[in-house]
Amino acid sequence: MYMCRETLRRAVVQAFNDRKGWDCQTFDELYNRIQDKAEANEIINGLKICDPSVGSGHFLVSALNELIAIKSDLEILCDEQGRALRDYSVRVESDELVITDEDGELFSYRPKNVKSLRVQKTLFEEKRRIIENCLFGVDINPNSVSICRLRLWIELLKHAYYTDSETRILETLPNIDINIKPGNSVISRYPIELDIQPLLKKAGYTIEQYREAVQAYREAVLKDEKWELERFIQQLKMDLRSEISAENPLLAKRAEKEKAWQELRQAIIVSTGDAVRDRRDRELRNQRDAKLKREIEALTEQIEAEKSGLIFRTALEWRFEFPEVLDAEGNFIGFDVIIGNPPYVRQEEIKAFKPYLKELFSTYTGVADLFVYFYELGLRLLKPGGYLTFISSNKYFRAGYGEKLRRLLAEETTIANLIDFGDFPVFEEAIAYPSIITLRKVKPAADQVVRALSWDGSKLGDVKEFGAVLGSSGLDLRTGGADGGWLAVG
Repeated sequence: MYMCRETLRRAVVQAFNDRKGWDCQTFDELYNRIQDKAEANEIINGLKICDPSVGSGHFLVSALNELIAIKSDLEILCDEQGRALRDYSVRVESDELVITDEDGELFSYRPKNVKSLRVQKTLFEEKRRIIENCLFGVDINPNSVSICRLRLWIELLKHAYYTDSETRILETLPNIDINIKPGNSVISRYPIELDIQPLLKKAGYTIEQYREAVQAYREAVLKDEKWELERFIQQLKMDLRSEISAENPLLAKRAEKEKAWQELRQAIIVSTGDAVRDRRDRELRNQRDAKLKREIEALTEQIEAEKSGLIFRTALEWRFEFPEVLDAEGNFIGFDVIIGNPPYVRQEEIKAFKPYLKELFSTYTGVADLFVYFYELGLRLLKPGGYLTFISSNKYFRAGYGEKLRRLLAEETTIANLIDFGDFPVFEEAIAYPSIITLRKVKPAADQVVRALSWDGSKLGDVKEFGAVLGSSGLDLRTGGADGGWLAVG
């Protein structure tokens, strides 16, 4: 898939540049500089890729296979002894891994053949490591989460191998479900910037304990062991939520109002001898008393709504749900890649969420559709220098409700490319006026011009080749005009 291939290769090049202090501009430059295969694998295995609207897991499966193809292209796809699989070529076709030998023959696993076992085992272990360490997803629909987990399991099973070819005992599969979580991605109680280290300490935990428990869960074989670890992880998150709730600024605000109200109630009315003035003071005091009571009641309702509200029951707490993107002090580092297809839900269908979206997102407008907020969320979840690629409706290009989003993208990101398919029926997904954008979380140059393509199916041929057409037939797009929309020039 174009989105995974282009974005992951950019992210891989950037990861090596960051780690090694290099300045590689292309994948070919990177290939020519790699010398240490073990270190190169470590760098790629450290990438964190997230789909915040994961659905059935299409993008994560595509990312899984693309990362293996990337390792093959860099000639660092190695067996457990560190020997590269030089006699085999790996590529991705229709999101499936295609492995061929030096004669161009398709690879087929033969359990009793040592060479065949070596390849099968290498692919299985690579897939396992990538699924465990690199791939993360969230979806509000629990059924979608189950399907995504199943798809990743199936993808891993495609290269399962027998530890004993005589008794046909398969290698034990890891618990990969913990990386794919149910929840509402755009609703969270706690901001990403919240300092959780002192709260973890008060709750009696460390970040390292959290990480170790998650990894142990992945590797757990016995049912009781898995259950105990799951219970520990859930208890840790419950305790952390309790500590955070105790620090709720709404509680402090209510306490301040209650104190002022008590002081007002206990105030001694000092007679001035002026009946008119005394009456006026009492009236003002009564008005103040009524106002404080209303404010206290409103704050109490808000606090209780947060505790028991249906909206927050499905909230996804990005701040601590994924310890893999926290540093040793508990700071949120962020993901290297955010990828996906944000849900196209009309604004009329999210009325219940609007008060919370207004508080949480700077791009909020009362008429913006849901996918707009996924862009701002994606940027928030990215580490500095990370990449985002989304396929979504193109309506934010010109619509009034997209003005804030256009400004955010134009001012805070460097856009790599943009493809607008208009009303061309490109994908099976029901996306109205689809477009693909790839951007990096880096402030742009003052005169940022983006390579863009407006797809014309009658002139440009096979839509499957849109990636190649972008380079040869694309135009330059100036993104500075957030107020008036984005326009192609040149």
